[in-house]
Amino acid sequence: MLLKAMSLSRVALARQMGVDKSLVGRWLAGNVHPTEHNLARLAQLAATAIPGFTLADWYHDTHVLADRLGIAAPPPANPAGLAMPALLREFLEIARPETDYRASAYEGFWRSSRASALVGERLFHEYGIIRRSDDGLLEVRMIGSGLLYRGWVFPIGTNVFVYMLGDTGRTPVSVLFKGVSLPKAMVLDGMLMLAALDSDRTPAVLPVVIERVGDTTDDRAADLARFHRMTKECPEPLHPVPVEQIESRIFRDTGPEAAARGGEAVLSVGGMRNLSRGIAGDDLTG
Repeated sequence: MLLKAMSLSRVALARQMGVDKSLVGRWLAGNVHPTEHNLARLAQLAATAIPGFTLADWYHDTHVLADRLGIAAPPPANPAGLAMPALLREFLEIARPETDYRASAYEGFWRSSRASALVGERLFHEYGIIRRSDDGLLEVRMIGSGLLYRGWVFPIGTNVFVYMLGDTGRTPVSVLFKGVSLPKAMVLDGMLMLAALDSDRTPAVLPVVIERVGDTTDDRAADLARFHRMTKECPEPLHPVPVEQIESRIFRDTGPEAAARGGEAVLSVGGMRNLSRGIAGDDLTG
């Protein structure tokens, strides 16, 4: 509510507080609470925009605090009164610390290359944005051919798990990428599972490669505007993979005959063949 009242981003707050933005993310997610010292500093910061704001204001009821800040109180976090399943809670407990640690590697604007379950053997592109949400998780939006997908990205171990919901088909889409170890991902190689938009809603698994086309900023509104422009502007990747290499990855054969020729027995994203790579500075890639 303070960020909303002062029109501050989490990055701007971190700078003014002199703390890491990941700590602000953990505050927002409720994983940790500010120390008494940081709570007092937050109160001092709030007082620059809300005259008379003091440390005691933090201990008011939510609606009283919202009124004090001059904004509407947020809706209940769980208005339906539904309990989070234990397995989902356990999944988030695993994902949150790794997201805090690795989120910055995957934040940015991206272009996907994949086959289409309906169009046939030609590359199909979508454009998307991955960035931190207010609750500290990584959110993703992808759009292509007028179809919008929204969801969440979870870096776990050496892989990146993506779960989205399409606005048109209203069915889940799952993607599993091979992650990177360097500070900034430039290319991610993975597998996408969806139900095609044909009359039978045919399940399909498709290889997919995404390439970074830009970096996000502290201005969330400007980033979202750029995301919506990308399908018209069609920006090229910053470190493009040759089209021939992407096509050979997307349209590759698998099975016993392919394996006998040195290929893959099953679709996988591992070993020396995977295209995932990151950078550290301008002189280190891998």
